[in-house]
Amino acid sequence: MRNLSSLLREAHDVDHKAFLRLIYQVDQILSSEKQKIQIVGRLVYLSPKGKTIVIGDIHGDLGSLEQILNEIRICEVPFGTDAYLVFLGDYGDRGPFSPEVYYVILSLKKMFPKNVVLLQGNHEGPQDLLASPHDLPHHLFRKFGTEWQTIYSNLSSLFRKFYTAVLVKGKFIMLHGGVPSKAKTPDDVAFAYKKHPAETHLEEILWSDPAEDIKGTCFSPRGAGYLFGEDITDMFLRIVDAKCVIRGHEPADEGYKVNHMGKVTTIFSRKGPPYYNNKAAYAVVDRSKVDSASYISSCIEQF
Repeated sequence: MRNLSSLLREAHDVDHKAFLRLIYQVDQILSSEKQKIQIVGRLVYLSPKGKTIVIGDIHGDLGSLEQILNEIRICEVPFGTDAYLVFLGDYGDRGPFSPEVYYVILSLKKMFPKNVVLLQGNHEGPQDLLASPHDLPHHLFRKFGTEWQTIYSNLSSLFRKFYTAVLVKGKFIMLHGGVPSKAKTPDDVAFAYKKHPAETHLEEILWSDPAEDIKGTCFSPRGAGYLFGEDITDMFLRIVDAKCVIRGHEPADEGYKVNHMGKVTTIFSRKGPPYYNNKAAYAVVDRSKVDSASYISSCIEQF
């Protein structure tokens, strides 16, 4: 097995042919892994026992990703049968090493196909929901020159196969942005990608943010999704049978923040410009110990 240092060197040195080959290999894994873990649509179900490491937005910050992977000893300690590494999306854009970050994360999926789960963020969203400015093409051109369009096209197709959410029934749900305010059943999460754009579930999952002191939803300054109140969180948690939400999407000065009486925890795993947060964070969660919403805060690791 490659160590982390060699993987990072590969990320810096990779040519367009090797990158395309990796995209194809991960595409094949995602197309076949329903046989290995419980998946409905694009909703992944995990058992209530075992460890989950949760990594939030990276946005091309290879240094922060390297630090997290070193701290969890990704290439040294074997994953157990019930251990998972879940990425909450937004791997690239807004950071100069976006191609390298995608290479490392896709390589981890190839190395540990049964244990790494890749969620879709709004920076991996469908074209009509894609964040702006979207500078991944610029970084791909910097790295691959005239081959950047082929890489971009294949990466974009791969993003369509990333998952929408991960649910540990009775415990917690992980997604990128916000909870879908009009959801009626877990299938509205599982098949949000098929119901888009006729229904707003996917837009809200990728774009919405929690807010205090409001009820229902209101306009989001992002221009997509909504701000949602604690009553919407409570309704959604009842629908999916969970105690709390773990999400990314929103910069947090300390690397994480808590909303709605602990029922929503935001994890942001990069730091520095253009977000200028002082710390980044990730979480190491023992799924069997999640007996209340407040437990998640005790699982946060900051740097």
